[in-house]
Amino acid sequence: MLLTFEQVGETLDDLADAFPQGLFDGLNGGVNLLEDTVPDPDFPEGEMYILGEYCDDLLGKYINLYYGSFAALAKREDWDTDDWVDELQTTLAHELTHHLEALGGLHGLDDRDALELERWRAEYAAEDDATEE
Repeated sequence: MLLTFEQVGETLDDLADAFPQGLFDGLNGGVNLLEDTVPDPDFPEGEMYILGEYCDDLLGKYINLYYGSFAALAKREDWDTDDWVDELQTTLAHELTHHLEALGGLHGLDDRDALELERWRAEYAAEDDATEE
């Protein structure tokens, strides 16, 4: 099931409202839903997408979630409404954790993300090697 950009925006608003509002302190750019599809450049086309990003730059501190990336996965994995809600909630919680860690000068989630990506890259490399033989 493919939800529209507007449906995802409404769902995301509802999910954000359910989080304790103190988690958003210092997030001066808020949470933004963008239409972009953002494939991860380290993986074969269509295999891995960036769903969201915590940004801390000259524009401030903000979270971007990428509707097109969610939609690409929803099509590939045949999501229902519950899948959409679960993925949006998980991604928002993940990016809020990055925000909170950044405020505290911590980087545990960044480290875990880097290890996970390294593992996925190794898995894809092994799959590529197996298909070439």
